[in-house]
Amino acid sequence: MIKTDALIIGAGPTGLFTAHQLKIIGLDCQIVDNLDKAGGQCIELYPDKPIYDIPAIPECTGEELTQNLMKQLEPFNIKYHLNERVDEVKRKDDNWEVKTNKGTEFITPNVIIAGGVGSFEPRKFPLKECEQYEDKSIFYSIKDKKIFEGKTVTIFGGGDSALDWAVELSKNSKINLVHRRDEFRGAEATVNKVHELVKSGKLNLYTKCQISKVNGSKKLVSVEITNESKEVKSLTTDFVLGFFGLVMQLGPIANWGLNLNKKTIEVDTEKFETNQKGIYAVGDICTYPGKLKLILSGFHEGALAARACFKLARPNEKYRFEFTTSSKTIKDRLGVKSD
Repeated sequence: MIKTDALIIGAGPTGLFTAHQLKIIGLDCQIVDNLDKAGGQCIELYPDKPIYDIPAIPECTGEELTQNLMKQLEPFNIKYHLNERVDEVKRKDDNWEVKTNKGTEFITPNVIIAGGVGSFEPRKFPLKECEQYEDKSIFYSIKDKKIFEGKTVTIFGGGDSALDWAVELSKNSKINLVHRRDEFRGAEATVNKVHELVKSGKLNLYTKCQISKVNGSKKLVSVEITNESKEVKSLTTDFVLGFFGLVMQLGPIANWGLNLNKKTIEVDTEKFETNQKGIYAVGDICTYPGKLKLILSGFHEGALAARACFKLARPNEKYRFEFTTSSKTIKDRLGVKSD
């Protein structure tokens, strides 16, 4: 059981900045996110799309914003629990017991939901039979590319992720790339590289095809793909990767007894607390009169929620507001020399 002053659900920009605000007032916190990396919508939906409404930053991409926020957190050694989804949140005396789908358990007086519009989950293959091979030979994200070295990998998808990994893994693996259309949604340079690899025989490309069957007992041995003419082709393979984008689900949050309003959570505007004491919601997932779904609004909400956490985490201490420019305590934590 991990004890912490606050647990943040969601590692998007709002969750990352909320962690910063907790740390500079002396509270411990940890972050859980269903994705395999921090960044939330910024990384998954628009990593290269320019963002123009971050104060003092004329223009940045979603990836750049995420990198800067994580750099801001580096002095605090934040513990991340990625690829984990919070499934259970239960009241335990004055604390909340929180459990993830991987069995990680937390005890904390404060839970901050910064999950954007819900949890992001990979869009999976429609075949029920694929489930028995998930996390063994069928994957929807890559944690360690070394496991594919010298193997045959069949990749499904036509976006940047599918194309990028097809190119990268082709260096050490035999690659089959399968897409249901002739056109690709990825960067033109990457599409051109894929066609170069096809011409050189380093990559097999199958378009206007979709998965129709998986074969194997304890181990996956092949997949069958069907084209528009209903012709079936069997591909011997060691691994299958599916890159079909993400779906956004409210998920287990719907079962936590919170005031829900059209898949958002109602909060007050003083602490951004929900109807459950010690559970807060910030960012796109929360709603209140006058709500603006902007990243900068999420930063404001996270700052106020962080300070509300202090009262429950340190009931015998009085919170004293300090500006970061003058606080010796904060400068010491950041390793900044005081004047």
